[in-house]
Amino acid sequence: MILQVEGLCKTYPGGVKALDGVTLDIRAGENLGLVGESGCGKTTLARVVMGLVAPDAGTVLLRGNPDRREFCRQVRMVFQDPFTSLDPRYSVREILKEALTLEPRMTTGEGLTRMRRVLDQVRMPRDILARYPHEFSGGERQRLAIARALMTEPSLLILDEAVSSLDVLVQKEIVLMLEELQQRLHMTYFFISHNLRVVRRLSRKIAVMTGGRIVEYGDRDAVFDRPAHPYTRTLIQAAFNYEVAP
Repeated sequence: MILQVEGLCKTYPGGVKALDGVTLDIRAGENLGLVGESGCGKTTLARVVMGLVAPDAGTVLLRGNPDRREFCRQVRMVFQDPFTSLDPRYSVREILKEALTLEPRMTTGEGLTRMRRVLDQVRMPRDILARYPHEFSGGERQRLAIARALMTEPSLLILDEAVSSLDVLVQKEIVLMLEELQQRLHMTYFFISHNLRVVRRLSRKIAVMTGGRIVEYGDRDAVFDRPAHPYTRTLIQAAFNYEVAP
């Protein structure tokens, strides 16, 4: 088991319950897709898992270990908006180098070699290290965000609506790239999205969230073809425009 999440709870000021006892796990090589409407708690879950938001209760373990430093090396996150997730004051070199603070024994030469390698992996030219985020398109910025995530050679990528802000053609290119990266690097994905078509393509397991709770969890084909929860049926009918048998 690469990631174990047990009983996560989070309530924001005003009594908004974003997470209500969320439990799930991800096995190595077995992508998990998390779907649900906006505001259901998906992004809060991702941020709690990454340690960006403190939970009120529950545990997050990497291979059974709570050590956060190793977690931050092995689990990286790609955010929804590439226009805000990359610091506009930093060059590409500085953006990629920042991730290497988790690799203190790496030399400057080794760091540069890894930068060039990850740029190759996301299909970006090597000669862009001196350029800045505003010089790139939205799709290119998201490739750079993925490159930054790859700098620590992670085992698991959390992708929070990572293609939702891109046009359809660029979405397809990024999805194809993610599939190729997984085959080449043997990574695991936790793909969070309201886009059920993309989730169905990338994920082997599906979790369905509403109101801060996981209401359905299982193999992709079982969830999409034989949904057990009424909310899941509603999502699928809205996304694919066909009736799902109760």
